[in-house]
Amino acid sequence: MTILNKYKKIQEDLGIIGKSEKMRELVELVASVAPTSISILITGDSGTGKEVFAQAIHNLSPRNKKDMIFVNCGAIPEGLLESELFGHEKGAFTGAIATKKGYFELADGSTIFLDEIGEMPLQTQVKLLRVLESGEFMRVGSGELRKVDARVIAATNRDLTDMVKRNQFRKDLYYRLKAVSMEIPPIRERKEDIPLFINYFSKNIAEDNKLPTVEFTDEAMDLLTRYTWPGNVREIKNFVETIIVLAKGKPITTDFVREQLQYLEEPVEVHNTLPIPAGRSVEQAEREIIYKALLSLGIEIREIKNVLTQLVDRFNGAYEKEMYVSPYDNYQGENEIKPLDEIEKEMIEKALHIYKGNRRKASRALNLSERTLYRKIKEYDLGES
Repeated sequence: MTILNKYKKIQEDLGIIGKSEKMRELVELVASVAPTSISILITGDSGTGKEVFAQAIHNLSPRNKKDMIFVNCGAIPEGLLESELFGHEKGAFTGAIATKKGYFELADGSTIFLDEIGEMPLQTQVKLLRVLESGEFMRVGSGELRKVDARVIAATNRDLTDMVKRNQFRKDLYYRLKAVSMEIPPIRERKEDIPLFINYFSKNIAEDNKLPTVEFTDEAMDLLTRYTWPGNVREIKNFVETIIVLAKGKPITTDFVREQLQYLEEPVEVHNTLPIPAGRSVEQAEREIIYKALLSLGIEIREIKNVLTQLVDRFNGAYEKEMYVSPYDNYQGENEIKPLDEIEKEMIEKALHIYKGNRRKASRALNLSERTLYRKIKEYDLGES
């Protein structure tokens, strides 16, 4: 068996879809690191399939006799994460009515997958580092050291390097986790894999739901291949689930695709990173959005400063009501007042422009969920900004 055929078989056995060069390199890396116990950091945009690669590593490892333990660090409240990871003793805190093993104890002899590792609090990061370095931990409410042999695979869609610079993630833990790094590319950077995903999901979803299989016209498949898929593989799967149900076995045409996928008319490349001028940070760029929002409301910095000064005077006992100047006294009339939906639309347009169409970053800056942002884009007919 040739090396190429060997990796192709590994890829098929593990359910990793893709024929691009980058995917072949990742499969080779999976095959190389799987037999070891070294920790691995998997990065990539949301929806790219980081969990699939973690499972593939576990399945090829000597630890595959036990199930891999999945933990979403972002889904567990901060106050409970330590207890969930390391367990707790009875009476350790209110509600601890019995001793409980944590995920690390359950993963002894196996693999633990820590998804959304960037959401882990700094205090818990310290204890995770200890487990990685010595295999030792203590349950919450216990002074007894315990040993565990669990391989750690961590994943995130955040920029941990930037978080380290901003003291939001421990540098020593970062370097300990990334003994081996795997970056899963977004689907827009491996367009040759898009038809493979569409056909794969079409077949499986139809079989699982006992629905007729569908065929795509060449023009429809070409249109889907040119789309940027900001939600990556997850968005492809959701799209295919929708059209399988609605098509009822009929061929999928370009008109049907456009009808179901709102942003397909003018596909544009979405960049994964925000270009920032020298000397500026991501945080500063995000603050710029807030500043522009204030400008849209017509409140100048001078007026804000005036209000803040008066508030300080009030708390110091020197506030005089007759000297108060309303921040709206300089408004010239009704023309300066904008409807809230118009302001919202303008802010979304500006955020999408600043982040070069990256909806994930735009939604974070606007404090919206990605689903809500998608709905607002459709509502305001913004298309791919």
